[in-house]
Amino acid sequence: MTTKNIRFGVWAPVHGPRAALQDPAEPFDASWSHNRKVVLEAEALGYDSTLIAQHTVNPHLPASDQLEAWTASAALAALTSRIEIISAIKPYIYHPIFLAKMALQIENISEGRFALNLVNAWNRPEFEKAGINFAEHDDRYAYGREWISVVSRLLRGETISHTGNNFNISDYALTPKDLYRERPRIYVGGESEPARALVADHGDVWFINGQPLNDVQSLISDLRQRPRQGVALRFGLSAFVIARDTETEAHAYHRHLSDLAAKDSDIRAVQKANSDPKVVMLQTMAKSPRIGSNGGTAAGLVGSYDQVAERIQAFHDAGIELFMLQFQPLLTEMRTFAAEIFPRVRKITRTPAQAKYSEVVR
Repeated sequence: MTTKNIRFGVWAPVHGPRAALQDPAEPFDASWSHNRKVVLEAEALGYDSTLIAQHTVNPHLPASDQLEAWTASAALAALTSRIEIISAIKPYIYHPIFLAKMALQIENISEGRFALNLVNAWNRPEFEKAGINFAEHDDRYAYGREWISVVSRLLRGETISHTGNNFNISDYALTPKDLYRERPRIYVGGESEPARALVADHGDVWFINGQPLNDVQSLISDLRQRPRQGVALRFGLSAFVIARDTETEAHAYHRHLSDLAAKDSDIRAVQKANSDPKVVMLQTMAKSPRIGSNGGTAAGLVGSYDQVAERIQAFHDAGIELFMLQFQPLLTEMRTFAAEIFPRVRKITRTPAQAKYSEVVR
């Protein structure tokens, strides 16, 4: 669907519905078969990317299913032909050498369509129950900075020797190298100061959690002013979409999902207790009522088809290139968005005056 630098992606349902866990129209399904169906249909509809979030246990319902991100990404790489596959990674879980090897393998299976999304963990039990130290927020980012510096060089095909606070590596190289470009694209999430510094130095695309346009403009402005080596940083936005024929219908459905989400209050309370309070994502999401994860409807993509298309254009004018979208019920809404919003965006899209974007990694 790529139109003058606007791309649309879909969050894979790796741990069930995004807005409400007790929705009769969206039964819980985090299975491989369901995720495969969603991603294959997203590709057929013209979506450009899919994001496979990484959790070892379900962060909402610990006794329920949770798709494993990296094995699923490898399978999707073989099954698809066009869509970009973005797999999230929490650095503490994998040594950088072995993660880089897996990333290069999936990159070559996909013929140059793989990307990794570096994220700072927030769910304490996932680590602590496995006996893995859950360091303080800024210490996790310091670890992640050293980790990605090693991974990035290995992905580029370099032979590296590295001595740091966390890793001691001697004369290491990985083959085969990337057969299709310099290296896979690196997305980075997080909005704290350590996260911003990390993405400015090591990221290709910054994933911003869903929030109002003015806040997104401020975040982009801050990153654009920071010193950076190489090509310009690009920007993505997470958003939960509710689009209907009329604004009234969209807001009515928003209220319906909000009522359903209220039934999950006990589950959300446990999730909040398990979360690191220093994670800026959680602080951002607490600013205003919303449904969906990673900011959800706070981005304001709730309204008529024309309104949603115009708001997407406004975010694009501010610098957003990739919209990573959530829907519920997922398949139905994903189809409607493709049928109604894609053509409207094609019609109104204009090149942003602020900057011209080029491919980060060719």
